[in-house]
Amino acid sequence: MMASAQEATPQVDEPQVSPSLMNNPPQKDWVYLVGDTLSGHANEETELEGNAQLRKTDTTISADHLRYEQSTDRLRATGKVVIERNERVYTGSYLDIDVGRFEGFFTDITYTLGPDKGHGEALRADFADSKHMTAKQGTYTTCRRKPGPQWIPEWVLTAAQLEIDNELEIGIAQGAYLEFQGVPVFPVPPFSFPITEKRKSGFLPPLFGLDTASGITLSTPYYLNIAPNYDLTLTPNFMTTRGVNTEGQVRYLEPSYSGDFKFSYMPNDLLRDSDRWGIGLIHSGQVPSPIGNIGISANINRVSDNNYWSDFSASPILTSGVLAGGTPRTLPTDLSASWGRGDLSSMLKIQKWQGLQVTPPYDRVPQWTLRYAQTNVFGLDWSIDTDLTRFEGDISATRQPNAQRAFSLAQFSYPFIWPALYVTPKVQAHAATYQFDSVVNNRQSANSVVSTFSVDSGLTFERNAEFFSVKYLQTLEPRAFYVYTPYVDQSLLPNYDTAATDLNLTSVFTENAFIGHDKISDNNLLTLGLTTRFLNPDSGAQLASFGVAQRWRFDEQKVTLLPGQPSSSTGLSDILLGSRVNLGSQWVLDASAQYNLQTDAAIRSVVGGRYHPGDFQTINLSYLLQRNASEQVDVSWQWPLDRLWGLADRKTDTETGRYYGLGRLSYSLRDAQLVDSLLGLEYDAGCWISRVVLTRTVLTPQTSNTKLMFQLEFVGFTRLGIDPFKSLTDGIARYQNLR
Repeated sequence: MMASAQEATPQVDEPQVSPSLMNNPPQKDWVYLVGDTLSGHANEETELEGNAQLRKTDTTISADHLRYEQSTDRLRATGKVVIERNERVYTGSYLDIDVGRFEGFFTDITYTLGPDKGHGEALRADFADSKHMTAKQGTYTTCRRKPGPQWIPEWVLTAAQLEIDNELEIGIAQGAYLEFQGVPVFPVPPFSFPITEKRKSGFLPPLFGLDTASGITLSTPYYLNIAPNYDLTLTPNFMTTRGVNTEGQVRYLEPSYSGDFKFSYMPNDLLRDSDRWGIGLIHSGQVPSPIGNIGISANINRVSDNNYWSDFSASPILTSGVLAGGTPRTLPTDLSASWGRGDLSSMLKIQKWQGLQVTPPYDRVPQWTLRYAQTNVFGLDWSIDTDLTRFEGDISATRQPNAQRAFSLAQFSYPFIWPALYVTPKVQAHAATYQFDSVVNNRQSANSVVSTFSVDSGLTFERNAEFFSVKYLQTLEPRAFYVYTPYVDQSLLPNYDTAATDLNLTSVFTENAFIGHDKISDNNLLTLGLTTRFLNPDSGAQLASFGVAQRWRFDEQKVTLLPGQPSSSTGLSDILLGSRVNLGSQWVLDASAQYNLQTDAAIRSVVGGRYHPGDFQTINLSYLLQRNASEQVDVSWQWPLDRLWGLADRKTDTETGRYYGLGRLSYSLRDAQLVDSLLGLEYDAGCWISRVVLTRTVLTPQTSNTKLMFQLEFVGFTRLGIDPFKSLTDGIARYQNLR
C-alpha cells in the first residue's frame, strides 16, 4: 500500500490526484490512497479527509471521507462518493464495499453504464462483483442528463428491482413500468433488455399497424439467440379482420455455408376462408469434391395462393422473391450447383416460377451450362458457351409446346489498342437446336445457325478547358460500331427466354437486338456515337458527360420476336441522347431521350435530378414519358422541416427536437391519378424518435391498399409500433435512418 497526505487545499468539485500518481498507473494489487489529511494505523486502517481517493488497478473511488481497512480490503466512504471503473461511473452518498471483489452496496446511487450509454438512479444498489449490480427502486434511460436538480428525462423505465449485467450487457427489470413525458405508458412484465447493441434472447418490442386489408395488426416478436452464428425470430401477428398469422425467421452462418429461412402460416384466414402460408429460403455454400469446391445455392419462394401478394404485400416471403430477381407476383425457386477451375466453368440449375394472377416465365428443369474462355492468347480473346435446357410451362397460356433446347455460342475477338485509338474486330457463331414435346408446323424439331461479324472502334481526345474560371479536362470520344448478321429464317422457332432490348446509349452498341438465345436479329448497320466528358484535372472525377448516338441500317431487319410484328426499316434510327451533370457534391442531373426525326417528337424521355446537400436532406425528382404508353412524374424527399421555419441555426439538434418531412408521390399524367403515394413525419427529440407514415399502393386499376404505420423509438432501448423502414427505403432514394 502507498499513502500520502497533501497540504490543505481549497475544496473543489473534482478530486485531485498527485502528479506522481497520474504519471504512474497503479501496479497490480497495489492500493494508492491520497487526500488532504491522513490518519490511522499501519497495516490496519487508514482514514482520509478532504479530496480523498483510492486507486487500485482499473478502479478509482473518490469521496469527502474515506476509511480503508487493509486487512479486509474493506472501504467505507461518505459524502460525495464517486466510483470510476471501466468507463462506468457511480455516484452516491454512502459506499461500503470489498475493493478486491467489488462486493458491497451503495446508497442514493446514480449510475452511468458507459459513454453514450444508458444511465439511471436508485435508492440503493448492491454489487455482487464488478460486472453485476442490482438496483432497488432503480431507473434506466438513455436521455442525456441536463444541468439542474429539476431535470426529468423524457422517457424512463422505473423498476422495483433492476439488475444490470455488464458481462452479458443486458438489464433485467422486475415490477417495472415505462414512463413517457411524465406519464406512465404501461406496466411492463418481467423482461430483459440490451444495454448495448449485443444480441440477446427475449421478447422484442411489440409492433402495431393499420391497413385496409388486415385491419389493426399487433405483433409480438420473440428473438432467440441460439448461438453466435444461429438465431430464430418468431412473430405472431394478431389481425382484427383475418386472425393470427405467425411468421418466423431462422438465420445461420458457418464457414462453408450460410442462409436465411423465412416462413409464415395463418390457419383459417377469416377474409379468404382458407389457410394461408408462405416460405422463403436463401442459402449459399461450398461442398468439397475431388475436382474442386462446388458452389451450392438455393433460392426458394412459395406462397399458398394467388391473392397472397395483395393480402400480404409486406410479407418477408415476397421481399425475398423481389431480392432474388422476381417481383411480388412472380416468385422464383432456384437450386443450382456451380464449379470452376481456371478457364473452365459449369453450372447445373433447376428453376421454377410461381405466378400470382400472372403467367410466369418458363421453368428450367433443368439447365446445364459449360463455358471455356481465354484472354490474350497471342492477342486473341475467345470463348465458347454451351447450354442445354428443358423448358416447361402452362401450354394453355404460352400456346407453344414444352421443349429441350441446346445452343452453343463461340466468340473470337482481336483487340488493337493504341494510346488514343482502339479497334476490336469480332466474330460470333450461334447454333441452336430444339426438340419439341409435340408436333409444331408439321415437325417436332428445329435448328438454326447464325453468324455475326462486328467491329467496334473509338478515339479519345483530351484538352484543357476552362469555364466560369474553373479548369477542366475535357474529352471528345467518337465511336463507330459496325455489325453484320446475315438473315436466317427463324419464324418457326419458339420463344422461351428472349425479349427485345431496351434501346439506349449502351445497348445501341451491341450485336443483337434481343436478349436471350431463341432469336438472333439480322443486322447490317453502322452506329455512330459521340461522348464528351468534363473531368477534374487533379482527381479525375467526372463532373459532366454528354452523349449522342444514331444507327444507320443498310438492310431491313426481318427477324422479329413474334410473327406479324413490324420489322425495323432501313435508314436512320431515332437519335439517342444522354447526359449526366454533377453540380458540386450536392446536385446530380440526369437526362436521356429517344427522338424521332420523322415525327419530330420524343418517343421516350427520362429526366431526373437529385439534391443532397447533407445528411437527412434529399430531394429526388423524375419525369418519364413513353409515348402512347405512359407519362409519369415521381418526386420523393426527406428534409428537416426546421429549415423551413428558421430553427436550423440552433446550437444542437436535440435542444428542442427536430422534425423531418418524408414523402413520395408518383403521379400518372396519362390517367390523371396518383399511382403510389407515401407521406410521413419524423420527430427526433434526441433520446426518442417518433414516426408516422401513411402509404397507398395501387394493386389493380380498381383496388388499392392503404396502410398507416406509427412507431415510437426509445433510443438505445426499444421501439413500439410498426416498422416503416422498408417502405421508406423502397420509396425514397437515399433515405437515411435518423440513427
